[in-house]
Amino acid sequence: MTTEMEKPDYSVELARIHPEEIRSLFERSLSSVRPDVADNPYIAEALRVLPVGGYRSAIGSFWNAVVDDMRNKIMYRSLDLFNKAINISPPIKTYEDFQNRVNDDQLIDGAYQIGVIGWEASKILKHAKETRHIFDGHPKSSDPSVLKVLAMMEDCVKYVLNEPYPIRIIDIDDYITTMDSTDFDRSEVAAANALSEIPEIYKNELINRLFTVYTDNHTSSIMRSNIEFTAPILWKVLPKGIKQQVVRRVDQEIPKGSIARTKFAFDFVNLVGSNSYLSAYAREYIIKPIVDKLKANLDTWNIENECVKELSTYAGLIPPGLISDYVWSITQTFVGYVGGSDQYARRDFFANGAAIYIPTMFEAFDATAIDAFVNTIKQNKSLQYRITNPTKLNRLRSLANIALERASPTQPARAILELLVDSSKEPEFLDAIRS
Repeated sequence: MTTEMEKPDYSVELARIHPEEIRSLFERSLSSVRPDVADNPYIAEALRVLPVGGYRSAIGSFWNAVVDDMRNKIMYRSLDLFNKAINISPPIKTYEDFQNRVNDDQLIDGAYQIGVIGWEASKILKHAKETRHIFDGHPKSSDPSVLKVLAMMEDCVKYVLNEPYPIRIIDIDDYITTMDSTDFDRSEVAAANALSEIPEIYKNELINRLFTVYTDNHTSSIMRSNIEFTAPILWKVLPKGIKQQVVRRVDQEIPKGSIARTKFAFDFVNLVGSNSYLSAYAREYIIKPIVDKLKANLDTWNIENECVKELSTYAGLIPPGLISDYVWSITQTFVGYVGGSDQYARRDFFANGAAIYIPTMFEAFDATAIDAFVNTIKQNKSLQYRITNPTKLNRLRSLANIALERASPTQPARAILELLVDSSKEPEFLDAIRS
């Protein structure tokens, strides 16, 4: 059994291999490179010098092959995004510009930022770059072993030379320009592929530009429609931090005093389904006028339908100061009133459109809203009169069942709710709310 001290020196063993066997070993390792780089002149040069012990030169040649491949992949993916990533001025436009003005660190960092290579590859390639710098750039360094060359070569193959070309990235400027035309492709598959491939920094730039354009009063209807198609697709692949930052831009729009711009800002947030990110200030601004309008127009069906539909998008997000009026209004809207009509063969009236949303809105109730519901029942004399009708009491009972499911076991409001949902205890319930 070989002990730790007796492990063989593989570099010595490899040094005894015939030069042609060394070449064969490296050729086998290179067998997995992409076909389009198999005849790369830098790789061919490395294979020529390896049999005669030109390990320094081989390391330099392998690194040159990596650099060449990454430059070509970057040019294919997006030169525009690469230029933004590394902030070089004047921008890189040609392969020769890479040779003249982009160092290896910038190349690796830029390739990582625009998605040509991954995080692990960026770290390994930095190490490979140092290997090249030490052994091919400093002739006084120690001689690299065959193992050193082989290890570097395998890293180059695994992380670059065997990796396929990345998907092309859209040019953000061109993409936005196309969105303002009837030529824009409204294919969900095409949009999802194009938008998911953009690196995070450019997803951030694009979603913010879409917000800016959408809130502009002069934006064309074509552009606005295409943003309404595109923004929800892009939103799905954004990290939480970017989503919060975009939604908080609503707070910046409100003080500007433009009703239209502010409305478009809130519409954008609704569009991407992120009302939960709105600040308390923004929620107060948008919700209070709707609640006030609803409470002032109870039993006016068209207004009830309109207001409740708008409020339904903010269920569960109502500011504390509006909870009482909010619950009061949607409760009475749902119960409706008893009346007579020559036009309708019924006496049970309520806003049909609003009634569709209100049970779901009750499902978003917290303890504060449940207390407000019970207080509404105890304080709203109009409601108390209406529920003397069995049909109206049943409508209120259906809401109470939802609220009771949301109430905690120790919540005082449960006592009233439990009486209300039990039809056999109707007298006790009526006495309790009138006391």
